[in-house]
Amino acid sequence: MTHNGEDTAPLTRPEVTELRLASDGPDPQPTPAPEPSELPHDRSQAILEAAKQIGALLKRAGHTFALAGSVAVYAHGGSRYLQHDADFAILPEDAEAVATTLREAGLGVRTPPEDWLLKTTCHGQNVDIIFALAHQPVTREMLDRAHVLPVDSVLMPVLCPTDLIHSLISAFSEHYCDFGSVLPVARAVREKVDWDAVRAACGDQPMPAAFLFLLERLNVIDAQEGQP
Repeated sequence: MTHNGEDTAPLTRPEVTELRLASDGPDPQPTPAPEPSELPHDRSQAILEAAKQIGALLKRAGHTFALAGSVAVYAHGGSRYLQHDADFAILPEDAEAVATTLREAGLGVRTPPEDWLLKTTCHGQNVDIIFALAHQPVTREMLDRAHVLPVDSVLMPVLCPTDLIHSLISAFSEHYCDFGSVLPVARAVREKVDWDAVRAACGDQPMPAAFLFLLERLNVIDAQEGQP
């Protein structure tokens, strides 16, 4: 095909890509394509399985914790489409004890450069053990507000919707401001959130305030009293 769309015959003889010496035997049979090993991996279910196993370990060891992140949203009735990792909130002073529990269960524990979490891997999925949310230490009061909910039939504490939304919105900054990922979360749990408490906690910060304004304009939440 030329640039003006007209078909033309090839002007040169095609290259010979392979030369093979003749042999007395028959032509070799082509190698069959390999059979697919298994069906595509359901990553969402793998993340849920990881959350269930880690939650069960922390429960049996008597640690104070709460499920956080996208799996917590799922537990509160949000989407089952999970494409990141499982997150657990713990008290800062419990970090070493939790790490010991995980190691005793045969799980490797990594300390990343960030000084507010530990990392492990379960069922091939990353699991974050977090002791600071949105640059604020996890508190006992926050964990006491957690709801005990089933996560694929395993009961465990889950961050309450207000703390969950607060942690997500407070993380917005000039360097990270992905409204698109948090908008469906806000829609899913909007009736369970104390939005006045969220505004009081972070609404005067520019990026969280912008997100709250967006939620108002989209009629996800009511406008703040006293404003049009």
